[in-house]
Amino acid sequence: METKKRTAITIEALVQAPVEKVWEYYNEPEHIKQWAFASDDWHAPASSNDLRPGGKFSTTMAAKDGSFSFDFGGIYSEVEQHKLIAYEMGDGRKVKVTFAPEGNGVKVVQTFDAEDQNPVEMQREGWQTILNNFKKHTETK
Repeated sequence: METKKRTAITIEALVQAPVEKVWEYYNEPEHIKQWAFASDDWHAPASSNDLRPGGKFSTTMAAKDGSFSFDFGGIYSEVEQHKLIAYEMGDGRKVKVTFAPEGNGVKVVQTFDAEDQNPVEMQREGWQTILNNFKKHTETK
């Protein structure tokens, strides 16, 4: 069986907070529900996270008007506290997230395999918006 080479997309944000706080806010379900959506008319009403290799995570992303929702989830392949998270989504796409101290903050870099349904730039913008929400939540809470 031939496996299609996927396009890797990389996004990043410099979060002005200590790495311990950045890590906690990125991984704790109560915080994930505060930032894991791409627009104000969406929200994340449910989240679970078993942060360890082989552990599963799932976040429900839903339109606030109830018209649509989906679960974003996967299984962790690698977890290195305060440094690295790698996982595979249900459709086989891979994601790698690194946390690197920079100045008074932490540079969070996400690289993910693009899916085939939507244009690459649209995917990049959506994931970047969610990462920007994470940055804002972490810096202001």
